[in-house]
Amino acid sequence: MHNANPLPLTARAGRPLTGTAQVPGDKSISQRALILGALAVGETRISGLLESGDVHSTAQALRGFGADLVQEGPGRWRVRGTGVGRWRAPAAELDFGNSGTGSRLVMGAMATTPITAVFTGDASLRSRPMARVVAPLEAFGVTYEGQGPQARMPLTLHGAGNAKAIETTITVASAQVKSALLLAALNASGVTRLTQTTLTRDHSEKMLAAFGAQITVTPLAGGGETIAVQGPASLTGCAVEVPRDPSSAAFPLVAALIVPGSVLELPAILLNPRRAGLIETLLEMGADITITNRRTSGGEEIGDLMARHSALKGVEVPPERAPAMIDEYPILAVAAAFASGTTAMRGLEELRVKESDRLDAVAQGLKANGVDYAIAGDDLIVRGGAGEVAGGGTVATHMDHRIAMSFLTMGLAARKPVTVDDVTMIATSFPDYQDLMRGLGADFA
Repeated sequence: MHNANPLPLTARAGRPLTGTAQVPGDKSISQRALILGALAVGETRISGLLESGDVHSTAQALRGFGADLVQEGPGRWRVRGTGVGRWRAPAAELDFGNSGTGSRLVMGAMATTPITAVFTGDASLRSRPMARVVAPLEAFGVTYEGQGPQARMPLTLHGAGNAKAIETTITVASAQVKSALLLAALNASGVTRLTQTTLTRDHSEKMLAAFGAQITVTPLAGGGETIAVQGPASLTGCAVEVPRDPSSAAFPLVAALIVPGSVLELPAILLNPRRAGLIETLLEMGADITITNRRTSGGEEIGDLMARHSALKGVEVPPERAPAMIDEYPILAVAAAFASGTTAMRGLEELRVKESDRLDAVAQGLKANGVDYAIAGDDLIVRGGAGEVAGGGTVATHMDHRIAMSFLTMGLAARKPVTVDDVTMIATSFPDYQDLMRGLGADFA
């Protein structure tokens, strides 16, 4: 999959990276703040919202359901919702651009309102499987028509009327699937109970509680948890401060670790334990990362990071850590390429259904730049070069922003420049990426 008008970019080694990396607001929390605001009664005021293509696509789609969303300044939005179950049928197709999170969560949010909507997106989003979300929603009475057995977009979703609560075990370790079911439960009568054996991102649970939903989370003796939601729910608008995105912070963070002489500050980063898998892994690899000024905002832990160039070593990354860092494996693979010894990343099946088949895309990027690697089932094994990576390759991004930024990071420390074939899609999550990295000393051309 390729963009018809690609914009390639080359990164090369240069001076150390120094300064303060003011990365954008967290995308997952930004998306959920808009969606819950659109479902709530009253006014929701959001600060620190990520101003990106993905988030703007979700905002426009929510307007189609009758919610009032107004941008009042950079990162500052006001949302007036309709109330749970009061969305209207959109008059036109809902174009979510590249936003898998926005589209899948909105499917859940409308699933128990008896309206019909057509979901579509760009070429990348249209290639991604939606059955993994809409099929579980059938338990609430939803019906749908998608493209092929994976229900790809364009997809027509028919919401259920008089939906009843369900009890189910979620079989895939996906926060998107879980969140879609939680949002559907808001307009289903009774208590919906969702059990997950593998813990996934809990932003939806935290934010639902902040908006007034009756939600409880009960840990299970053998691991996992059961989440219970009372419906029909009444949500009330509230203030949401969006912390800075750890998935975006991952790129300057790893760049600081692999570019000799670098020292970077990264303030106000989200440190939710279910999102901190990359930091945990990098510390195990010997990364010089310090965390100060830990604090809590809106139920989420935040802290300031300081990262310095480090001699990294290979580690074993267990499969149970995957949900806490699923978006960070491409950049971890880059860090592993510069480490001494072998890094084994286990249980990466979820990578195959992201913006691209990320596991294959990472492997091909490593191969193009002379990195020794192997794929065994859903495991990625990288044999590091102890601070040396040949580089010199051109990487096919497959319209995936995280592949693009990961291999640009590699180019900042490799012996030869690294080129990615397209950077236009980076705006979906990190619109100011190039300017920010250049300001820290990155050599892009």
